[in-house]
Amino acid sequence: MNRLWRTFLIAVLSTACCEAARAQVAPPTILAIDIEDFVAYYDDVPDASRRATDPNATTAVLGRNFAPSVLIADIVAVNGQPAKGTFVYHALTLNLRTAPAAGQGIADIVRNNINNQAFEILKSDGTPIGTIMTSGLGVGSAPPGAPVAVTQGNNAIVGGTGAFLGARGQVGLAVQTSPARLASMTEDPVNRRRFGGGRSRFTLHVIPLFRPEIVNTTHGPAVTHSSASTLVYAFDPASPAERLSLFATGLGPTVPGVDPGKPFPSTPQVTVNSPVEVLVNGQPAEVLSAVGVPSCPATISRAHTTIPATVLGPTVPVDADDNCYQIDFRLPAGATGDTANIQLRVAFIAGREVSISTR
Repeated sequence: MNRLWRTFLIAVLSTACCEAARAQVAPPTILAIDIEDFVAYYDDVPDASRRATDPNATTAVLGRNFAPSVLIADIVAVNGQPAKGTFVYHALTLNLRTAPAAGQGIADIVRNNINNQAFEILKSDGTPIGTIMTSGLGVGSAPPGAPVAVTQGNNAIVGGTGAFLGARGQVGLAVQTSPARLASMTEDPVNRRRFGGGRSRFTLHVIPLFRPEIVNTTHGPAVTHSSASTLVYAFDPASPAERLSLFATGLGPTVPGVDPGKPFPSTPQVTVNSPVEVLVNGQPAEVLSAVGVPSCPATISRAHTTIPATVLGPTVPVDADDNCYQIDFRLPAGATGDTANIQLRVAFIAGREVSISTR
């Protein structure tokens, strides 16, 4: 075995071992969603014609058990990044207590309501990303296994749309900077922002149906030199500040949209709808484009043609569906050394890290 082949084989085996170890544990997805102008509108009027008619700020007359309420707030940030959107919370008062007063419900738990919630999240420019729906019990202690930031609430994520299609998980209130303002349902909600409301943070532990993952081949991650469309590998490493292309799955919807199960068109190209981040050694890199690619295995296989046949071997299996995504990014100027760790984060959901060779 010659020295060149031995060096390459060691590099491939080392990468394979590391990838196999990393593949055992997917990174957790925690979303911290900040909301503002949080107002709870209580159904305290028997006459439905009076609802949403009062132009003034109101004070709620809190009902006894089984009284409905609707809470509305603006989403202003996700994981510290500016965002837009709306949080809607529909609740039915229960006031369950282990030692209840008159009118409260006797139970073995302490909860204030049963509820359904929806977090409809937009980019800061107003582009829709997706919606997370939850159902459960409000107030009271956090359930076992909840993120440590959660202080109250026992809600399950029961689904989602857009980038969060099919999501599961759990959610609870983490920080209540100021409580929701309590208003009557007679108040016109058009004035919610003008009159103001509470500020809170919810923490969501999201188990997504799909994650952004960089495609893997028998010779390492599917990352190429953009200028030549050739694979980045041990004997053709990436250079600092170089433009690179990576191929990935699980990036979600595109603009314009494509029906599920249909191939991405070659022209015009479709763009990834969700916010896309490429992290290099944990730091954000400049993302230049993110598009859908048809015939993904064939596209990636062509990138192997410059590898010497003695090294490449007869076949290059590619772990990817026909459709995938191509993200062009610039390797940071400070990414020097033998390797760099690359990770995708799309719609605030992180994939596993992979390593590429650098010079």
